[in-house]
Amino acid sequence: MILKLKRTPGIYLVGFMGCGKTTVGRALARRLGWRFADLDDDIESRQQMTINEIFDRMGEEGFRRIEHEVLKKRVADIARGVPWVLAVGGGCFAQARNAELMANHGISIWLDAPIEIVRARIAQSGTRPLARDPARFEQLYHERRSAYEKADYRIEVGPGGSPEAVEKILQLPIF
Repeated sequence: MILKLKRTPGIYLVGFMGCGKTTVGRALARRLGWRFADLDDDIESRQQMTINEIFDRMGEEGFRRIEHEVLKKRVADIARGVPWVLAVGGGCFAQARNAELMANHGISIWLDAPIEIVRARIAQSGTRPLARDPARFEQLYHERRSAYEKADYRIEVGPGGSPEAVEKILQLPIF
């Protein structure tokens, strides 16, 4: 394992909504014997509201403030040496202060799924406030790619889905 992960054992899975961060994260954490958290679940638990409700009541700006605070709390645990795999929301890594926090406390891995895959995965979901408008959804997909490209590593999500992505991650030179 590389020194950076030994000092601050945080693996942050980043990427667009529906790319498989939660599924991959759970499986990866299990394989590594690390803890797993989904930042959106942390946010909902802290606020006692769904992500949709938070967006409806506080707007995206309010949501992003909460998201940053919740991320800081998880990062503090990682900084103390507790190993975590974190799945962060699709817009979290696109916020410069969040990306910097992750870069200073672990490794970021971009799960890069084609738009057709993410569109199919979220088609039935009513829990994605930024996917309500199909045109805006596609625009966000393309806009956020430049942020995701700054991740330490990129894993292509293909027909093998999450199991294949986990295997690709385990083959990275970080272990």
